[in-house]
Amino acid sequence: MTSAADFVLHPRLAADTVAVGDLPLSRVLLSRNACWPWLILVPRRAGAVEIHRLETADQVQLMAEITLASRVMEAAFSPDKLNVAAIGNLVPQLHVHVVARTRGDAAWPGPVWGSGFEQAYGPDGAEALALRLAADLGL
Repeated sequence: MTSAADFVLHPRLAADTVAVGDLPLSRVLLSRNACWPWLILVPRRAGAVEIHRLETADQVQLMAEITLASRVMEAAFSPDKLNVAAIGNLVPQLHVHVVARTRGDAAWPGPVWGSGFEQAYGPDGAEALALRLAADLGL
């Protein structure tokens, strides 16, 4: 697998998110959709598309980072459920969603993907939340 030096973030992920910071393997992003607290972890490996194609050490590291992100989201938002998924139908670059869900949210109990619900953060809201989550992640 390639190194982090070869990594380029997919343009759609770049447009739809705010950078939170970098964990040892993954770039951590915050979705600009304020309907849900929503982190996205993108392993910094050029050409990575599927988890099972990562080297074993990267698979283990990714799982550790998903666990860390999940714990941070639980502590910060007290969700009823966390949705963790690597879907990538529109964006082939490997990325893992960690979405804090609450009963009664805009799409509950359905999935957030393709729900049609979208809300922008207020001025500097996404950036402020990204800074808070970066601190919670130890970045």
